[in-house]
Amino acid sequence: MPSTVLVGTQWGDEGKGKICDLVATDFDYVVRYQGGNNAGHTIKSGNKKFGLHLIPSGIMYENVTPVIGNGVVVDPHVLLEEIDMLEAAGVTTERLKVSGNAHIIMPYHIDLDGASEKRLGKNLIGTTNRGIGPCYQDKMARIGLRIQDMLDENIFRAKLAVALERTNDVLEKIYGLPTYTVDQICETYLPYAERIRPYICESSLLINTALEEGKNVLFEGAQATLLDIDHGTYPFVTSSNCTAGGSITGSGTGMKYVGRILGIMKAYVTRVGSGPFPTELDFETPAGEILTQVGGEYGVTTGRRRRVGWFDGCIARYAARVNGLTDIALTKLDVLSEFDTINVCVAYDCDGVRYNTVPEHEVAFDHAVPVYEELPGWKTDITGCRSFEELPQEAQDYVTFIEKLAGTRISIISVGADRSQTFMRGWK
Repeated sequence: MPSTVLVGTQWGDEGKGKICDLVATDFDYVVRYQGGNNAGHTIKSGNKKFGLHLIPSGIMYENVTPVIGNGVVVDPHVLLEEIDMLEAAGVTTERLKVSGNAHIIMPYHIDLDGASEKRLGKNLIGTTNRGIGPCYQDKMARIGLRIQDMLDENIFRAKLAVALERTNDVLEKIYGLPTYTVDQICETYLPYAERIRPYICESSLLINTALEEGKNVLFEGAQATLLDIDHGTYPFVTSSNCTAGGSITGSGTGMKYVGRILGIMKAYVTRVGSGPFPTELDFETPAGEILTQVGGEYGVTTGRRRRVGWFDGCIARYAARVNGLTDIALTKLDVLSEFDTINVCVAYDCDGVRYNTVPEHEVAFDHAVPVYEELPGWKTDITGCRSFEELPQEAQDYVTFIEKLAGTRISIISVGADRSQTFMRGWK
């Protein structure tokens, strides 16, 4: 098992952090390859609970080297806050590695993010206002600053001056916002550099060398398939490639090393932010309220209430295809224990055309009406189950039904929030 990619298969919040934390003990390295602190992973360890936004979940294990790859955009303030939080809780961060090629989120990126969303009005994307999109925009425009740039004050100042020449015009003339000076930003960011310096590495070389030596590497994705900039529900997406392919470019790893692709799939579906959601349930409906309250569907990063809906087999098929899934981890199966019957979307009716997968065209997906199949519920507590065979027959049938829809084996099943409430079904 040289390497495994862990990826969300819906719109995020599938429980990637928990599953990553669970399987991380089998790996020598855990690599975050995209996104920024717009993602949140909740990790429980004993009676302690950690909300991680940048540092990979593998930080919890002494045998694991956590790596923030080149595809991630890093807010230095947030990174240092997480380091301080973990150290204060007795979790050492000395093994943490940060790619020198990762781009830096600057204060003006956060300003631009909020201003852009405000200007969009009712057409807003629903970003977290953390500056992620504008940072990636500067990266593509080749005026971004990278972690390594902070290590040399002259380089940092020179590149920052170029970036501000354009950015200040946008801030002032388009949005009517205050501008920045080079000295103003350097005063805050250069001290960050001295604290981050010990963690900085050439991550691509580090990871590929480890793989050549036979080490096991887990690539940890943030966000999820339908938020991918190319393969998600554009334009209501994030600004990076969060599908499995992003693990290659976001870490600088050779494709030959990818062995397995583990998709994290919630037993129902949730979404944060704007955009189409065919199986969505109104919060005010009994089913919507149950999924929200019993599932605890509030964002780790923003605290926003998530939109909720029934499981969507079209999305499951799509995610299996575009990621090349070899395995699925099914989470929050226990939340469905509240229902007498459970709806599962098996197809879409898009203006009279039937689809068994997510339509490529935006208009078709926006008009998609779910075709449901009703399955019997189990109406009993399953949080104590520790094997597939211990589940009620109706719960087993539900898992098998989803497995057939996705066309991929379900190898891990979670029936509760605690690490112990997860069992393997073929994952080794």
